[in-house]
Amino acid sequence: MPKAHITTANGMKIVIEGDTAEVAAVVNQIQAVHSPAKRGRRTNLVGETKRDQKKRESAKDHITLLKEEGFFDKPKSLSEVAKKLEESGHLYPVTTLSGIVLNLVQKRLLARVKREGKWMYGKR
Repeated sequence: MPKAHITTANGMKIVIEGDTAEVAAVVNQIQAVHSPAKRGRRTNLVGETKRDQKKRESAKDHITLLKEEGFFDKPKSLSEVAKKLEESGHLYPVTTLSGIVLNLVQKRLLARVKREGKWMYGKR
């Protein structure tokens, strides 16, 4: 017997059991009720819009993940950060990364030191 598990945007969990047509009908009704009316934004079953999905994949998030993985245990230059991100398929120019990394320094998530005339970034 087909079964559907749905979690709405506000965290409500719904389990639907029945034949295929019944489950499909109820899922369509739930989606219609929980879909935002503004400018036709579409949501997935967990209530995320495409904008929310893209937010999770920002350069700041990728750099924070590198910090958690220990990449910044030794100080790195911006070009080294860009190269490491490029290895995982995320292409960002150094000029874009400079502002993002500086923001992380200001939030005290990374440290910044000057070595041989070059700014290096490491863990705090």
